[in-house]
Amino acid sequence: MTPQELRTFCLSFNDALEEFPFGPDISVFKVAGKMFALSFLDARPLTVNLKCDPDLAVQLRAAHPEIVPGWHMNKRHWNTVTVDAQLPDQQVRELVEDSYDLVVAGLPKAVRLRLDRP
Repeated sequence: MTPQELRTFCLSFNDALEEFPFGPDISVFKVAGKMFALSFLDARPLTVNLKCDPDLAVQLRAAHPEIVPGWHMNKRHWNTVTVDAQLPDQQVRELVEDSYDLVVAGLPKAVRLRLDRP
């Protein structure tokens, strides 16, 4: 997955936006004002921080060396995923979608319904 493919995929979700609160080099993808992905898209290797269920995060880290505790994030709830490593693109997409869904699940019901994610 290329940086542009990652950006395009993150922005494909309902109400997703890209912001730069940490400077012009760090893309923060948000839904309804809440972050679901963070990436320095010009970095090599390409990595992305993604929200994850804490129990699943531990399992993913044990199974995949490309997935580690979230860099500069709450290590219990966030993973850093090396995108241009051995993980298939489809698995990276699923992890991004899971992150988005976790963030949406924490939003008020009216917002979830507007996003078509009950």
